[in-house]
Amino acid sequence: MEKIYPQDVLYGLGYNARYTREHDQALFLLGGIGTGSISLGSRGQLTDFELFNHPSKGLRFPYTFFAVHAQGEGVNVTKVLESRLTPPYGAANGLPAQELSGLPRFLESEMQVQFPFASIQFMDDRLPVKAELEAFNPFIPLNANDSGIPAAILRYRIKNTSAAPLQISVAGSLYNAGGFTGIEPFGNFINTGRPFNVYQKEQEIRGIFLDNDGLPPASIEYGNLALMTSDESVSYKAEWQMGQRIDGIHNFWDDFSEDGKLDNDAPKMGVDGKLDKKILIKIGSLAISRTLAPGEEYCYTFALAWYFPNRIKSWPKDMNLCDEEGQEITRNYYATLFKSSWGAGSYLLKNLDRLEGVSRKFTDAVYGSTLPGYIIDAMTANLTILKSTTCFRIENGHMFAFEGCLDNVGSCPGNCTHVWYYAQAMAYLFPELEQSMRRTDFLTETNDEGEMQFRAMRELNGASWGFLPAVDGQMGTIVRLYRDWLISGDDAFLKELWPKAKLALDYGIRTWDTDGDFVLDGMKHVDYDVEFYGIDPLGNLCYLAALKAAVKIAEYLKDEGAHNRYQTIYDTASVQADKFMWDSKAGYFIQVLKDVDEFKYQHGTGCLADQLIGQFYAHLTGLGPLVDAGHIKQAAQSIFKYNFISDFTDHPNMQRGYAVNDDKGLLMTTWPLGGRPRYPFFYSEEAWSRTEYHVASTLIYEGFLDEGLTIAKAVRDRYDGIKRNPWNEFECGWHYSGIMSSWGLLLALSGYRPDLPAGKMYFAPVLNKDNFKCFWSNGKAWGTYTQKTVNGVLEYQTETLYGDLSGIEVVSTG
Repeated sequence: MEKIYPQDVLYGLGYNARYTREHDQALFLLGGIGTGSISLGSRGQLTDFELFNHPSKGLRFPYTFFAVHAQGEGVNVTKVLESRLTPPYGAANGLPAQELSGLPRFLESEMQVQFPFASIQFMDDRLPVKAELEAFNPFIPLNANDSGIPAAILRYRIKNTSAAPLQISVAGSLYNAGGFTGIEPFGNFINTGRPFNVYQKEQEIRGIFLDNDGLPPASIEYGNLALMTSDESVSYKAEWQMGQRIDGIHNFWDDFSEDGKLDNDAPKMGVDGKLDKKILIKIGSLAISRTLAPGEEYCYTFALAWYFPNRIKSWPKDMNLCDEEGQEITRNYYATLFKSSWGAGSYLLKNLDRLEGVSRKFTDAVYGSTLPGYIIDAMTANLTILKSTTCFRIENGHMFAFEGCLDNVGSCPGNCTHVWYYAQAMAYLFPELEQSMRRTDFLTETNDEGEMQFRAMRELNGASWGFLPAVDGQMGTIVRLYRDWLISGDDAFLKELWPKAKLALDYGIRTWDTDGDFVLDGMKHVDYDVEFYGIDPLGNLCYLAALKAAVKIAEYLKDEGAHNRYQTIYDTASVQADKFMWDSKAGYFIQVLKDVDEFKYQHGTGCLADQLIGQFYAHLTGLGPLVDAGHIKQAAQSIFKYNFISDFTDHPNMQRGYAVNDDKGLLMTTWPLGGRPRYPFFYSEEAWSRTEYHVASTLIYEGFLDEGLTIAKAVRDRYDGIKRNPWNEFECGWHYSGIMSSWGLLLALSGYRPDLPAGKMYFAPVLNKDNFKCFWSNGKAWGTYTQKTVNGVLEYQTETLYGDLSGIEVVSTG
């Protein structure tokens, strides 16, 4: 291959990505699985308050920030705990007062992330303190509940760098968003109901509870927040005296700057002696104060929690938010675990040592591996998808997801089977959630004829979507059932879904095989929002993977009739599909059509990047080659040879731009030998990172290590914090679910394959084999695998960090 990157760059160890304040696209998500999230920017700012059961990109709460005050002999300084603003500074009415652009900040900042922990150093040599923020929420594989807390920890570590003692305080201020419905043209926030703030103390927990007693608890707008700590040395301002215009921030800043402690000024009273309810924007502040000796440091720990329990029990209509009138309401799953934001924050603080400790075990295991840094980056960055508004759980625990999310509404609803087919991370880290989606796929969305709707609408909307089934989604979901069973070893789960899985496979055979030769040649809806005709590699290799998985399942369940039938069909289909689709001159599999322009939006003789996704699943699940092994190997090599480009400057693309200018990436389709259709399918000129990751993994499985690593690094180079957000890979929406295909890189590089029904775990590393370490997880446990070569002898061991691996044999072929 052409050396796009030097080998030491591809194979280099460690992880050291840093984002300065100029990396204004670097926004890290804080939040639990299915709870909504808040984004932390590289300057230390909080933004994208996506807490209201729909996306809210760009939403910044007014007057929501943290500040530090230091006071001592000759010292009296107050700073917002952020670095300076970055351009542009233009705004029709000036930068909003609510975003505090005029308050003093630290000069510089530097952000690093080791998921789920983000740290930001604030730098300013003029100050007598050093400041660092660490922000996170628990993330514990196999424990979805503790990974689904609607709260985040913000821990400010402040050090006295002066030669004298200093009283140092950190204060957090938070907007009461209970009843928030929008923003007026001049930037005024609109609240319904009667929001109010109150200082509360519960055992060792104290803080500001921001509630709303003017909305019924079942209202779609109802919600509350809490800013809390377990620290004893607190002062507070439960509600700012907002007055008019900037009275509130003036009062707060002057008060805090005086001595670092807050006076709880009584809000203005109405004539009836009650709180003045005319001012609906309510801000509360909580400060922690300590006296620090020279060189001493202290951690000022806050929990920021939220609770917006009610959501419309329906997917959005026509890409717009549903009209709530007359709509059925359901609750978020987290509302069954906690009764309020205070309850969520209290649970987090009271159990912080345990929750943080196990989360750090996960982080240390992943980042302590010998995989290249950009591989770890690709694996972990896309775990933020689970925290985003792409994903949600309703009160019965069922997991649902969009394909991605737009600025204010979910993008493409319904657990889309041929998009989530790409995703791997949740299946290995949270099998319980993945199995929930499988049950929806088969038990709710597959009818008695075996037709599976690729968008799950029945449970939320009450009716089927009523569209064509998708060949890649339907066949792929059968393989995912097999994968999920291998990960979990749950025979009851497999037996429950097997009857519907057989129906789904049989439907595909009789519907998409029009001439009885067991090769799919009919009209087939596919992921690209079109129908493919003839014999195409995407549909047929997904189908072959489904057949082979069904053979394995039937054999295990002693379903002799199904086993014999599917084995016979597979034996014929594999040989025939390979014969029809293999183009020896091109060196890859093609779509067989009499006339490529008879139907619009085909690819014909083009080299389709997704042609081997069925084989990717076969590698993951140990199914072996689906067609001629030599052809698979050559096709993988051809995809890299023809579709990877190292500069997009001169690439013509009429569709969406995911790689531009000097970016590197993998095109969805090329026509190296000609034969391009007059109108190829819409997305053929794009570069999708979900496809790039599974192609990279397949290349690694097929022995093309450098090529696979080159593609993976090219993707992460595009998401560098300046050009794009490192924690928000997008396609049809932000936080695009299918991009969790990046977890496949770990599986390919380690050769890790769980087979819990057989009581085994397999490893076969292909990189740094003499000194290799990686993370692994399955339905029973997770931990690390280490292998070393000592005096020419391979030694390996596993360490279980969570769960119980007893009864599972570890097999290394590395």
